[in-house]
Amino acid sequence: MAQFTVLIIGDEILSGRRVDQHFAAILQRLQSRGHTLSSVHYLPDDPATLIAHFQRTLAEKRHVISCGGIGATPDDFTRAALASALNVPLQLQPQAAALIEQRFGDDAYPHRIKMAEFPQGASIIPNPVNQVAGAAIAQHYLLPGFPTMAWPMVEWLLDQYYTAGTLATRRSLTVLDAKEGDLIDVMQAVVDQWPQLTFSSLPSFGNPHCQQAHIEFSVQGDVHDSQTAIDFLQQQLSQLGYLFLEPANTPSD
Repeated sequence: MAQFTVLIIGDEILSGRRVDQHFAAILQRLQSRGHTLSSVHYLPDDPATLIAHFQRTLAEKRHVISCGGIGATPDDFTRAALASALNVPLQLQPQAAALIEQRFGDDAYPHRIKMAEFPQGASIIPNPVNQVAGAAIAQHYLLPGFPTMAWPMVEWLLDQYYTAGTLATRRSLTVLDAKEGDLIDVMQAVVDQWPQLTFSSLPSFGNPHCQQAHIEFSVQGDVHDSQTAIDFLQQQLSQLGYLFLEPANTPSD
């Protein structure tokens, strides 16, 4: 199992001219293979911002999926920014160049061929839509911003570079007509007794899951510990006279 950071790059996202579709799609593909998402960052088409962000993710040895900014137009800075953060030059990647030449012929020059300029040492991520490859280097994966291209490329890189894992188990308990302020001592008891688990409390005035006011308590981690913790929570709440829905067991998010 690996933990990923996702970068979604483009002024058009930050200005609202385009609506991001990558977050939900990439999260689903990570979870289906037993991986987790630690953070998502929306970044502008600004070289200094991108370089600084890549320097940080490289220093932290993160697994990074980046979408956007790898075209051939003057506002595409992602490839050059990663090269700068790696302190290596951009270099024509032979496989990527051959694919572009095969796809576009003479029209590959003088501009489209620039999309084969990767940070020195990078390998390709195949693009099944138009054969303009993405780049892979230092656990950083540069993909196009187009969802129809990026999402199958995400699937390929996850299957190529990573072994599928198993997500931690998340167990949830929905408590009806409850207020967080009245149950802090119970919550604290769970956290104190099972510090290895991740605990969350999500209050709601009603949603599709449960139409009336409620709190959804969740714990996630080891399958045995999470079951023991949710059993304890259910027992404590029963003694206090609360009603709840049956516990739900799901993969963690």
